[in-house]
Amino acid sequence: MKPHLAALALLALAASLLSQPASAATVRVQAGQDLQAAVQAAAPGDTVEVERGFYRVNLRIDKALTLRGINRPTLSGGQVGDTIRVTAADVVLEGLIVRDSGTSLKDQNAGIYIYPGAHRAVVRKNDLTYNLFGLWIEKANDVRLEHNTITGLRDVNSSQRGNGVQLYNTTGARIEGNHISFVRDALYVDVSHHAIFRGNKLHHSRYGTHYMNSYYNLWEDNDTYLNRGGLALMEVRDQVVRNNRAWGNSDHGIMLRSVQDSVVENNVLAGNNRGFFIYDVEYAELKNNLVVDNVVGVHLSAGSTRNVVEGNDFIGNREQVRYVGARDERWGVESGNHWANYLGWDRDGNGVGDVPYEANDMVDRLSWRYPSMKLLLASPAVQALRLVGQQFPILRVPSVVDPKPRMVPTHQNWSEWRGKHFPGQ
Repeated sequence: MKPHLAALALLALAASLLSQPASAATVRVQAGQDLQAAVQAAAPGDTVEVERGFYRVNLRIDKALTLRGINRPTLSGGQVGDTIRVTAADVVLEGLIVRDSGTSLKDQNAGIYIYPGAHRAVVRKNDLTYNLFGLWIEKANDVRLEHNTITGLRDVNSSQRGNGVQLYNTTGARIEGNHISFVRDALYVDVSHHAIFRGNKLHHSRYGTHYMNSYYNLWEDNDTYLNRGGLALMEVRDQVVRNNRAWGNSDHGIMLRSVQDSVVENNVLAGNNRGFFIYDVEYAELKNNLVVDNVVGVHLSAGSTRNVVEGNDFIGNREQVRYVGARDERWGVESGNHWANYLGWDRDGNGVGDVPYEANDMVDRLSWRYPSMKLLLASPAVQALRLVGQQFPILRVPSVVDPKPRMVPTHQNWSEWRGKHFPGQ
């Protein structure tokens, strides 16, 4: 090789080596040492390992690094400000006990505050306890929250608590395997799209999930129980809500309010005051859900129409449907739903009733007006009154009508969900 070409090759190699980042280092912090100083001294990409101990700190992380707890160290904010504040992208927080944020609702104090621009943050296998907000995540995309336990200010009223996870103006979040309780709303989701919520347990809060103005999200295999409300979807579209369980909530299991173009399937709603609360919903599919042992199976109102409602089981609800509308709403047009209080027959044995099922008949309306009448619903006299109402259309009001009621439920294990009521309900 000619000398000048060899020199050029060496220069190119040197430039390449200089452009490569140095190897990431691991820094170990022991109890009694300055955790904030260690974080400040770390280089981007480093790992800071925190040994077991108690650290009074309001930690600020402004570079990409991993903060890893060894044997569950405790980071306490001393009830001032945020315990951990993340302002850089690509930060990982794992294996920590994070507690004692400030209590200012105005300042939105949180155990972990993910600031705008802190994209791709990963928060996993942490305990967040006695913080105002567990996690506040704002304008940060592709965040992952995995297998955290979040417990709020359980000794104060719900209105004085923050939310377990506050997700605002984000895309691509994955919220999976978390256990959240004793907060205002376990998951509060606003203007956040293309997210996945899977395998979470949400209980003893106002809403398991309070979900607004958010599109193209998946809600799957979650348990929401012993809240005021389970899952509340409001002003949303293009959602998939499937394989979830909402039980023992003092108001609703699943609220659908101003929802469009969404699929709600294979969910269990048991022991709630209202299984479904459906208000102003259009172009949605409700399929193969089990609605069992609620005070009201479905509360349907405000022009909720043009929906596909097929293959659902309505069993043991004190009122199957409470419908407020000006004309009949037809459900089960293709394959029908199962109604445990159906009084029709199946003479040809094809599994489909020979006469349509109608909710909101004369007996239903009388029982709403005179609640004590519910004690007589199984009596022959009341059943005869239902048949009379069917024979005299002048007594009829608009109703949910199922032309193909199924004689047998799809969910053979429905009896396992009886008795799961909110305490005192």
